Amino acid sequence: MTHRLLIVEDDDDLRETVARRFRDDGYDVATAASGTDALEAVEAHVPDLVLLDVMLPGLDGIEVCRRLRADHPLLYIMMLTARAGELDRVVGLEVGADDYVTKPFSLQEVVARVRSALRRVRMVRERLAASPAADDEAPIEAGRLRIDPARREVVLEDETVHLTVREFDLLLFLAQHPDRPFTRSQLLEKIWDIRYEGYDRTIDSHVQRLRAKIEADPGSPEFVRTVWGVGYKFAAEPSAE
Repeated sequence: MTHRLLIVEDDDDLRETVARRFRDDGYDVATAASGTDALEAVEAHVPDLVLLDVMLPGLDGIEVCRRLRADHPLLYIMMLTARAGELDRVVGLEVGADDYVTKPFSLQEVVARVRSALRRVRMVRERLAASPAADDEAPIEAGRLRIDPARREVVLEDETVHLTVREFDLLLFLAQHPDRPFTRSQLLEKIWDIRYEGYDRTIDSHVQRLRAKIEADPGSPEFVRTVWGVGYKFAAEPSAE
């Protein structure tokens, strides 16, 4: 299956350089030079992944990400940010981006990150299409929370919780290893398939968003706990921290 990408970048040369590289690799690539054009492109044909620049004319990348996430919970969004734009990276992750790449970047890094993300997207689709569930995909229940790996569904007190691809993968991985703490680097490698330094904030922002959706009090979490000096773990017996 040919994956479809949408590259949103207002720098004409950079946009076409990145688009040409992915087309040469066999991807179906659409491009947009503004936030408004990006929203229209997604409305016309939902891609598998969006490469989204933060600094766009008019509607900026942060707002585009927020709108796309609201309408397309499973759409994979990778933001392109300036090296000095730490605030942009943080805000982008908090409004729903799955990952980010800092400028200047190498095309090799971007291609590797996109391939890794699309492998995850493909796995999600295959699991949703597969039937029946495998033994290792039996639902996990922890107090008020139920995680169904086969259906990629999370239910909290009889209410479905809508998670992004990475949020679900992070929660499932931790829940499949209850009470075992993982460092941020380990989680990046296991969930994001990357080993790059400097991306710890990706984990922290996803944990924050996850807690906001599943915890009664995100400041005193029952399920996803902080292990100080190490990272995070899933509590086998949920109770407020």
